Amino acid sequence: MDTFIRQYDYVDVCVAVATPGGLITPIIPDADRLGLAGISTKVKELATKAKEGGLQPHEYQGGTFTISNLGMFGVDHFSAIITPPQAAILAVGGAETKIVQSGTDDEGKPVYSTSKTMTVTLSCDHRVVDGAVGAQWLQAFKGYIEDPMRMLL
Repeated sequence: MDTFIRQYDYVDVCVAVATPGGLITPIIPDADRLGLAGISTKVKELATKAKEGGLQPHEYQGGTFTISNLGMFGVDHFSAIITPPQAAILAVGGAETKIVQSGTDDEGKPVYSTSKTMTVTLSCDHRVVDGAVGAQWLQAFKGYIEDPMRMLL
């Protein structure tokens, strides 16, 4: 396995789930072919199954990409470690309300408002995902998070 790189025609996304026995990453197969509703349904189904200890090996072994969200535990940011043979993992922190400059008034003075912000960190296996490509992916991800309606079109 250390002498070649596999290129997949599908995206099997793993989602980290905390269980009484520890962390497990069930796989959402062909996530690139599912809509948001389909992904949501599959995540809920697999998370329940994982917490009950009912996952079969094919439901958690493999995957091409993982999402780990610790925001629900009050964590604002963290770095996640890639699990081989996956290419990358996205670490998602919790949403925070921050004061941001939203423009200027007629006199050129800054105007401030509150905004929800979230920190994500993408860890990539640089043997298969160049850092610049990872940055472009994060840029696109940011665009979808800031304007979710774009995901529906």
